Amino acid sequence: MEDFEQRWKPVEEMLTARFGKTPNMEAILFLIGVNELNNLKKKYTKEQKQDLMHVAVCTLLSQSGYFEMDGYDKDGWPHFKELQPVPKMELEEQEHFLKEHIIAYFAGHEEV
Repeated sequence: MEDFEQRWKPVEEMLTARFGKTPNMEAILFLIGVNELNNLKKKYTKEQKQDLMHVAVCTLLSQSGYFEMDGYDKDGWPHFKELQPVPKMELEEQEHFLKEHIIAYFAGHEEV
């Protein structure tokens, strides 16, 4: 677990430095979704924010073969297809699982 904390802390510190406060999981997913959409707007509807977080989760889990990019719709939104079901997990385990994928994402995306 200590190894995980050592890998998570730099991600959290980078995001805190960038945004002035430590973001929660929803904010991190929103940020990744915006980065993947590559179409920054001043405001997003509640539904678009949920869609952005969905894009983020699919992007993150595509690193482990759960999803793969299936193209873009007419509005430029990425779509994914599920390759294998994500294992059922308790909430705490799910958050750790996502954080592991977030660490890998930021390791490969220095420009975020």
